[in-house]
Amino acid sequence: MRHIYIALGSNIEPRKQYLLEAISLLDAHEAIMITQKSAIYQTAPVGYTEQADFLNMVVELNTSLSPLELLDVCQSIERKLGRKREIRFGPRTIDLDILLYHDENKKTDRLIIPHPRMHERAFVLIPLAEIAPDLFIPGWDKSVVAMVRDLSVKDKKDVTRWTVNDLEEE
Repeated sequence: MRHIYIALGSNIEPRKQYLLEAISLLDAHEAIMITQKSAIYQTAPVGYTEQADFLNMVVELNTSLSPLELLDVCQSIERKLGRKREIRFGPRTIDLDILLYHDENKKTDRLIIPHPRMHERAFVLIPLAEIAPDLFIPGWDKSVVAMVRDLSVKDKKDVTRWTVNDLEEE
């Protein structure tokens, strides 16, 4: 079994439900076992900013699937939960990104591991640091905590631990 980290994000209601359904579908796969889950964080959109805030989190899992087989499972879950790819970095019911796959460095037309932009994304690094602070990122030779320290104050400020209140879905 290999340790894998996947980032999940949603900014179309019901955001929390999409995250929970994606986790349930991952965990229901016979070759996948979720071992850790971060808290849920609310984050400002990056790239295309004319959209609602996201809920983001990271899960750790073990799997016997190859990286491309796991990518196929993730994309199948996205389709099942209504993901449409209309605007790059645009609104989505669910997004599943493979961040790290064991200690592999891989670059294909379909998949790059480690995720090529994870080092600059607070909405990925902060939840990842919660569950794997001392993990070293292949190719950067830095721990996740060190990468979080390198983020700007503004980037970190835009990522807050999410709690349900009267205005949010439950």
